[in-house]
Amino acid sequence: MGDVAVVLKVLPEDSDLDMESLKTQIEGEIKNICKLNKSELQEIGFGLKAIRLEIIVPDEEGKIDKVEANISRVKGVGQIDTEDVSLL
Repeated sequence: MGDVAVVLKVLPEDSDLDMESLKTQIEGEIKNICKLNKSELQEIGFGLKAIRLEIIVPDEEGKIDKVEANISRVKGVGQIDTEDVSLL
């Protein structure tokens, strides 16, 4: 089995949240279940920002769901969107 590259966009539940702190918390929550390739803040508009994560997970059933579940447990996370999935 190979690996899968996944791009996730994480939106906050409130636009007034400290996005750097939220990003750090998310990175800590997923570090044991996937490899973090890149994380960055992305301007969406009207002052709203999202966290864009590029991760690599093993090509196993339910692995991406587990990453999303761990991210959603972080206080302040509103929505998680999968933008891209590709086999490496």
